[in-house]
Amino acid sequence: MKLIRLHKKKIDDFIDDLRANKRSAQQEVYQLVSAKMLAVCCQYVKDIHYAEDVMISGFMKVFTQINQYQNKGSFEGWIRRIMVNEAISYLRSKKEINYLEDLVVIEEVTTIDYDLSMEDLELLINQLPEGCRMVFNLFVVEGYKHHEIAEMLQIQEGTSKSQLAQARKLLQYQLEQLKQRGVWNGMK
Repeated sequence: MKLIRLHKKKIDDFIDDLRANKRSAQQEVYQLVSAKMLAVCCQYVKDIHYAEDVMISGFMKVFTQINQYQNKGSFEGWIRRIMVNEAISYLRSKKEINYLEDLVVIEEVTTIDYDLSMEDLELLINQLPEGCRMVFNLFVVEGYKHHEIAEMLQIQEGTSKSQLAQARKLLQYQLEQLKQRGVWNGMK
């Protein structure tokens, strides 16, 4: 006979069991959010296999450092922050964070209204240079401030701002190029 859960548990329901180091709670939390956390890791680490390694390492930190979670804010947000920090640590250890020099000049593109799917946007973001992509994701997707990004990446706040500006210009340029070539809807 198949059991059907009448009340779906939320991730927050497992915090006490995680603190008690219950493996079943760890498995449940992993199953609930691993797909989302892998997507977070893939925003920073392009190779899916390394992104999976980063995610697993992140979950190990979640489970071993659960007592540091102070029940302030979203538990899933706390996990997400660990994944982002783990991805940054991985890239830093591999010395794979390269920042564009300000010498790269891209012609300013006028604002155009684009009808863009999330998949298409992710493809364009993934084509950005590592430093630009990382700052763009941290600022736009994760909502960090420039001073927080500078601290996380161990760069100057001005570098964070310039990388974001470069990322935006590069994205606009990519969109304009796609539009001019008439490949707008054929990105997939």
